Amino acid sequence: MSTPASANLNAPIILSAEPQIFVSDVELACAFYVGKLGFEVAFTYGQPPFYAQLFRGGGRLNVRKASGPVFDSSFRARERDALSATLTLSDAKALFLEYQTAGIVFHQPLRTEPWGSRTFIVQDPDGNLICFAGK
Repeated sequence: MSTPASANLNAPIILSAEPQIFVSDVELACAFYVGKLGFEVAFTYGQPPFYAQLFRGGGRLNVRKASGPVFDSSFRARERDALSATLTLSDAKALFLEYQTAGIVFHQPLRTEPWGSRTFIVQDPDGNLICFAGK
């Protein structure tokens, strides 16, 4: 059995994660995440853009243009709740209420999971499910 990295003071530390979200149109995705979910654009790349990084607080999402449909329709039929990313929050209820006031349609409304986390899920225009989880 190997020694956990946390036991080695010289081991590299993972500082954050930046999920890659595949989309059919980077500009449309940016408009949704910025206009509806309150993210900001860190950068876009390409003319027209085929890659962008979005952020809100410490959370980052990288969106990348994919050729063709992002999800096979049979995949979404089989895996209705398959997540593309989870972003952790200090207060899930506060952000849920902000989004609710803004008229966001939820894939899953705010609920308390059996393990104690409070979560809600939003679906982007390409069918990516983004979970927001916190206290």
